[in-house]
Amino acid sequence: MRFYPTFFKVFFSGMDPEKAHHVGFSMVRAAEKAGASAVLRRLTSPDQSLERTVMGLRFPSPFGLAAGFDKEGHGTTALCDLGFGHIEVGTVTAIAQPGNPQPRLFRLVEDKAVINRMGFNNPGAAAVAPRIKESLKHLSRRFGGTRPIIGINIGKSKVVELEDAVEDYRQSTRTLAPLADYMVVNVSSPNTPGLRLLQSVESLRPILEAVREESSRSAGRHVPLLVKIAPDLADEDIADVARLATELELDGIIATNTTISREGLKKDAREVAEIGAGGLSGEPLKARSLEVLKQLRSVLPRETTVVSVGGVTSAEDVIERLQAGANLVQGYTAFLYEGPFWAWRINAGLKKAQRTGRLNSNKAL
Repeated sequence: MRFYPTFFKVFFSGMDPEKAHHVGFSMVRAAEKAGASAVLRRLTSPDQSLERTVMGLRFPSPFGLAAGFDKEGHGTTALCDLGFGHIEVGTVTAIAQPGNPQPRLFRLVEDKAVINRMGFNNPGAAAVAPRIKESLKHLSRRFGGTRPIIGINIGKSKVVELEDAVEDYRQSTRTLAPLADYMVVNVSSPNTPGLRLLQSVESLRPILEAVREESSRSAGRHVPLLVKIAPDLADEDIADVARLATELELDGIIATNTTISREGLKKDAREVAEIGAGGLSGEPLKARSLEVLKQLRSVLPRETTVVSVGGVTSAEDVIERLQAGANLVQGYTAFLYEGPFWAWRINAGLKKAQRTGRLNSNKAL
């Protein structure tokens, strides 16, 4: 199972990172079409002991794939065959947009990290919705009662002014909430101008209220709602968001998005500076992401879900987050370096930790 690092070095390391992502993703989807992923599904499905109920939803595993990998919703079923307990699609915007000019994705191999300034490139909510609808049909047939959970992450369209953000988020919600197991409001990407200004409590409140109202109305049910925050928020701002989440009775917070910090990197500082702006993800984010998790868990009610993401590479990382109070854990960047059996290895590590008593199967439910 550890052949992938060599495969990555030979085939992908010299390729443009965004092209490599598309090629790798195409291979995953091709495996599904060829029927090979049915074999993978049998091999990689999480053990039943890893199932847990969070936000009223039954997750096959506490470990899932963060938003950013499948922005368009066209590879969800193939990704689920790799052992992820949930897939978060997006970020999706109400209006289709190409994202920022290329190049916009950069590897920092020495740091097991990535810098991206993708800019919410996606085909728009109206195009993504039918893909999710079709995926849900396939997943129900393949997995039966406990299928992987599908979350949908929504963001502000770049052409929409900040003062019109509420209606923009409402429009995405109207289209996508009926198909989502849960919804995420993304106000924390550094790659859409002005977006992070919406993390202030004054700006965030009307957006969350509008999305919550619209999701219930359009879906005809309660759709769990979370907000995704940046690691660069000051501790007092994190506390403010936590108080707002409690006041509005949000279902949860996802912590954290990418960081604009460049501290502690192994890669030469001049080369990093040449890359320019963008959000840093991967192992350098591990310490801060864990700090934010612990802070949130200390101030949020037990019933409020915390999804921890940032610098998650191994089963040990997932176990550490669960023990620190996370209900669910997500990864993304390590997928690029670890390959298609990454989720399987993490689930195997979680099962072993349960068997040896290091991880309580009922913890953080």
